Amino acid sequence: MLIRNLLAVASIFIASNAYSLTADSAKAIALGEGDARIEALRAAVVGADDKTAAFIQALSDDAVKVVAGRPVIVKDDKAVDPVSGAQSALPDTAEDVLNNNRMRGELDGALASLKLLSTDVVVRREAVKTLQGEVDESKLPLIDKAYAQESVPDIKERLGLLRAAALLGSADKTKRLEAANLLADSALAATKTLLMERLQVESDAQVKGALQLSLGKVSSRLVWGDRLGAMFSGISLGSILLLVALGLAITYGLMGVINMAHGELMMIGAYATYVVQGAFQKYLPGSFDWYLLASVPVAFLASALVGAAMERSVIRFLYGRPLETLLATWGISLMLMQGVRTIFGAQNVGVENPGWMSGGVQVLGNLSLPYNRLVIVGFSLAVLGGVAFLISKTRLGLFVRGVTQNRPIASCMGVNTARIDTYAFALGSGVAGLAGCALSQVGNVGPDLGQGYIVDSFMVVVLGGVGQLAGTVYAALGLGILNKFLEGWTGAVLAKIAVLVFIIIFIQKRPQGIFAMKGRSAEA
Repeated sequence: MLIRNLLAVASIFIASNAYSLTADSAKAIALGEGDARIEALRAAVVGADDKTAAFIQALSDDAVKVVAGRPVIVKDDKAVDPVSGAQSALPDTAEDVLNNNRMRGELDGALASLKLLSTDVVVRREAVKTLQGEVDESKLPLIDKAYAQESVPDIKERLGLLRAAALLGSADKTKRLEAANLLADSALAATKTLLMERLQVESDAQVKGALQLSLGKVSSRLVWGDRLGAMFSGISLGSILLLVALGLAITYGLMGVINMAHGELMMIGAYATYVVQGAFQKYLPGSFDWYLLASVPVAFLASALVGAAMERSVIRFLYGRPLETLLATWGISLMLMQGVRTIFGAQNVGVENPGWMSGGVQVLGNLSLPYNRLVIVGFSLAVLGGVAFLISKTRLGLFVRGVTQNRPIASCMGVNTARIDTYAFALGSGVAGLAGCALSQVGNVGPDLGQGYIVDSFMVVVLGGVGQLAGTVYAALGLGILNKFLEGWTGAVLAKIAVLVFIIIFIQKRPQGIFAMKGRSAEA
């Protein structure tokens, strides 16, 4: 409704005829005093044709010189007439066109205004962003023209905001009142910022009252967007914690191994993704957008093989001795980090998002859901479903549960417990590699990647209940959402402290976690 009202009250006539560049107009734009050049430029932009747009672009690129008192475009060491297109030799006496900072700003704004009429949606969207904060009444005719032919809803909404922003800076009190009243219907977060900035400089009491009234309406409308945004951020963080903690729920929750190298197994999965990305860039550049799908099994296998090697060489000798496993796996983590530094270097490496993970879904004016976060949430649920099915419905899962609950009886029943230990530890390590693959899409990939998540993952497993996948899910999502809501009130640091205090108090009251392990092993 905001846009309809803005269009209805548009007071500027939208020129339908294109502005034709002439020798005199080109000279007026390129030469003369600053104010006169700016007026000529603004007049040309309103209905600029292709020649006018090319001439303005050349001015912005410092590709215009003066020959015999007339401007020419320099191209391939030739002097090109901006009107006729005729080419001639560029004389040595050609003079530069001088553009001061003010003129450069006007040229940038003119180019952005012209891009509002582009056939490319991305170009138009970027043009609107460029003009925010730089719009004035002189650009209203072009903004109205762009609005009249715009078909993309979010761009159309922002064009209306641009027009209102131009009117808010008008010297005419009536126009400022009109803009203030119209902006009350906006659902954009940028509108709130615009109204607050205008309130600081507005001197007229009536306009100031209208601005405050509109600001209150916009703020109340944006509250739900902020709440839903915090909820989604919490779910997103919780899904990452879930991915990180799932592997630990197997190695620690089911097997009782305090694996301090769990973060480094995630790091290996992230670097495996980086290697696959490099292979696609080099050998399959046309299929680069699909490298992430190929990275998933590679990351799983790389981390699973390292985990299996750890279990067979070190950990199998330390079952039932938690302190020794803690120290041994901590030493292994240092070795893995140093190995990665030796192979890939100490600096972070870049892992790009595929094209289909770029951008996001605009749900509300102030709420956008990034595709990469949505994919990670879905990926986390898929991994959770796969792990739950494997543990509860397959022969391997049955053996793992039997060995972890009563090793002697399982061995008496013919189960190769040593082999099952290796399979289970490799499974937990592989899931950690999947977490690293996902984390590579939202953060930096470096030797220290796992250090930032190891403590949080242990907290999730302990809070959820040792050996309980359902508890891991509840704990991960609960901690993620709680942390994000607290950040909005207390800040990131105090939110972390508050979450830690909550976990300590909860564990004191309920040591077994959210879900207690059932069976004779729990009673013992």
